[in-house]
Amino acid sequence: MKRTLITGLALLVHICIIAHPWRPSHYVIVDTDGGVDDIKAISMLLASPDVRVLALTVSPGVLSADNAYIKVRSLLDSYRHEGIPVGINRTSKYRSNEFPVALNAVWGEEKGIDPRTAPDFLKLIEEILSAERTKITFICLGSMSTAHLAAGNLRIFREQVRNIIWSADGSSDTGGFNYNISKDASILMLRQEIPVNIVRRAELRNEDFYNTELIEAIGNINTPYGKKLHSFLKSDIAARHKYSFGGVDDMIPLFLHYPDLFINKVAGTISDSSPADLPGLREAVVRILRRETVAENQVIKSLPSDPSFYFDDLQPFVTRIIERYGREEFFAGVIANELHRHLGVYAIIGVKMGIRAREYFNTGVDEFHATSYAGSTPPLSCMNDGIQVSTGATPGHGLLTVRNDTILKPVVDFDYLNTRIRVSLKPEIAEKIGSELKEINFVYGLDSNIYWELVRRNAIRYWLDLSRHEIFDIERID
Repeated sequence: MKRTLITGLALLVHICIIAHPWRPSHYVIVDTDGGVDDIKAISMLLASPDVRVLALTVSPGVLSADNAYIKVRSLLDSYRHEGIPVGINRTSKYRSNEFPVALNAVWGEEKGIDPRTAPDFLKLIEEILSAERTKITFICLGSMSTAHLAAGNLRIFREQVRNIIWSADGSSDTGGFNYNISKDASILMLRQEIPVNIVRRAELRNEDFYNTELIEAIGNINTPYGKKLHSFLKSDIAARHKYSFGGVDDMIPLFLHYPDLFINKVAGTISDSSPADLPGLREAVVRILRRETVAENQVIKSLPSDPSFYFDDLQPFVTRIIERYGREEFFAGVIANELHRHLGVYAIIGVKMGIRAREYFNTGVDEFHATSYAGSTPPLSCMNDGIQVSTGATPGHGLLTVRNDTILKPVVDFDYLNTRIRVSLKPEIAEKIGSELKEINFVYGLDSNIYWELVRRNAIRYWLDLSRHEIFDIERID
């Protein structure tokens, strides 16, 4: 009886794990000094649905803290991850030489980014750790200064950080750049109780880690992260620095996902990991940038991208929709309209809105609460079905609230950690959609098959033509 009970519990746990693949394995805060290899490391961490980047901090090293902040903020904004906060560590005594290649590397649009508006790193770390109950990994792509100051000043850091991953040349190598940016912090952090995983650079012999084949493979990846890194690796700036093509700080996301591809030596609370399987690690880069680190769905392995799988009227648009907006938005649209039982404009708007909100925070599904002001009366309320499918915020999960006690409008509030944003369909788009539906209804009536055929035709057109980056207003509500 006891054995049967244990077996049953084990099976239940296994089923639960399979049933909820979107809960990431790693919650991380990343500290960077703006090195050219950090654009690759951060991009891979952001790309993986098995990692949740809660915040980033910047500290001096390759670049000054202010210039590193500009690089990081521009990168996040270019990925439309405006909701990921970035804090600055200005307390370090190290004064950067502002390496020219790193300073001139393009991470994103830098115009208008003011480091003076950035929050203090300690305050930010404390807020994030207070809001997130899961224990986190703190990643140091540069020095250990930020980790050392946080461990010394924040009790919650010592309680909530399960391990630190540091890019360095080994625990016994005191000549490395990251070690000497803040030597005292390096010494002290290697003596304290939080486990430290040191990840070394790839040892290469007359070859680049990012060789021609890998760069070509990255160029074929239709995700923002693949496109960004391919553009960087093909740039003149990258050609001027060996770290652009070697595996240095960017070994950390590979270690986080595939530790078996490393040789790991453990001594007490310190582990020293060296890249071992270079072909396997190159394949891992592609897998991460393709966002293939966890299963996409719950029941089916995947939905087809082949246009012939879909009805004749949608076939000419399938490939273009995927190329413009990505697989995730397209497949959410497919599932939402199957749930909705007809292809409707507002269901598509809801899908685009939900994907945009997840993109803003860079979250998976089931990770925030949504409050919809679309009410429960069609056609506007059809938006709620799109919201549910694209975000996982459903009434069954207790994550979706539909308001009917106010003016109904295509607006949804999204709450994540300690942040609330309001996403609104732009008035001119809402007016256009509303006018078209009223006109079709006036001419043909809801009982006419022509009405539903025209609604379907409009929905497909809007699916293709309306970019989620252009049709919504996003307002942060404090």
